[in-house]
Amino acid sequence: MKKKQVAALIAVVAVLGCLGGGYYFREEIAGIFTGSKAAEDKVYVEKLSRVMNQYTGVENRYNGVVESQDSYEVNVDSSRTIKEILVKVGDTVEEGQTLVTYDASEIEMQVKQANLDLEGIYNEIENERKDIENLSKKHAETTDEDEKFRLETDIRTAENNITQKELDVESKKLEIEKFQKQIADSSLVSKKSGVVREINETGMNSSGDESAFMVIQQEGEYRIKGTISEQNIWMLTEGQQVVIRSRVEDKTWKGSLQKIDTENNEKDNQDTYYYGGSSDSQSATKYPFYVQLDTSEGLMLGQHVYIEMDEGQQEQKEGIWIFADYVVQDESGAYVWTANGKNRLEKRFVELGEYDGELNEYQILSGLSEDDYIAWPMEGLYEGVTTVTDSEEVDYTAPLYNQESTEDMDLTNGNHGATGDMELIPEGAELFDDVDGTEFFGEMGGAEYIDGEEIPGTEAVE
Repeated sequence: MKKKQVAALIAVVAVLGCLGGGYYFREEIAGIFTGSKAAEDKVYVEKLSRVMNQYTGVENRYNGVVESQDSYEVNVDSSRTIKEILVKVGDTVEEGQTLVTYDASEIEMQVKQANLDLEGIYNEIENERKDIENLSKKHAETTDEDEKFRLETDIRTAENNITQKELDVESKKLEIEKFQKQIADSSLVSKKSGVVREINETGMNSSGDESAFMVIQQEGEYRIKGTISEQNIWMLTEGQQVVIRSRVEDKTWKGSLQKIDTENNEKDNQDTYYYGGSSDSQSATKYPFYVQLDTSEGLMLGQHVYIEMDEGQQEQKEGIWIFADYVVQDESGAYVWTANGKNRLEKRFVELGEYDGELNEYQILSGLSEDDYIAWPMEGLYEGVTTVTDSEEVDYTAPLYNQESTEDMDLTNGNHGATGDMELIPEGAELFDDVDGTEFFGEMGGAEYIDGEEIPGTEAVE
């Protein structure tokens, strides 16, 4: 579009604005300057009552899962051969139920051999005693002093042999007792009722780390298991109060951090955590942590939940309180981007009350009701953009969501972005260069310009 044509068009817009039709054409002009078409832009709005009840914007939020209050590990004897595993993952087991049996055939053979060895030792002791008896008789019958001395020596040797063999008997009995105990213990039984959650026959879990052969979660009261990345583990402290939030309904539970298990990391490609309602994913080592619940009523084993640090977000406050970042403040006052009755976005100026620094919330004294629909004040918003209550209707390829940074393009007296009310040009504003070289509508010393040329009908101030 040639410069003179643009200037003429703006002059027409100014006239039509006086006749009440300027709003629509101001949007079209805004589209010309930014390369955007208002019809393509849509912004998602959410009911204020929902924003107040479900979003605080300040809490860290972690993924969690409901598990049994405690679990215990079943470890097998690595020196023994497993004959049969009698349960599988997911099975419910009772206290005393057999889980694993060992192959005891080799031990039974060892017991038989040990009994034969013991019998042989008894025979050797008996022979030594007979020798002592014969030597004693010869000692009594002889009168030769040298012969007596030799016989006495042989008797003492035989007695020492008996003492040693009696020790061998005790040792062999202990060995047999050990084997018999192993035969009696050829089956592992569950010490408590619960659910089999893991079986690691190789002694390694899915991450390649050493693990117990079997893990059984106890039945009864529940706890919550969460995970946190190594970069953020410093944010948790045992004993912290937490809020557990359902993912599918407006229901919460309370508890406290019971344990942060830094001894058992879990390596995973995706570590998702939420800060202020947004998520971040990264490859990281994760550590499990556990929440002791005040009550587990209404929770189900295996249910997925959110874990939030308790910053008072559940405290009921009188009036309307919203996350402070929804409120835009400039020289014209404080306002919130709100849907009007015609599904169009508008600036709604509000009266602010108290500020809650811990939750980063403002009290709204007037200007909004819980039935209003509000939008997140993203950069580049402008009055008149279409509002939708279904986020799937938003086209994120539209110009509104694909702008270059407009930090330096404050054309609308407080609203960042090139689109907006073109009548609100502050006196003394300079020309603004777009990335493609187009100079935006501005004012220099009172004269209005576009593309560096004065618009007819305007007058520069000396």
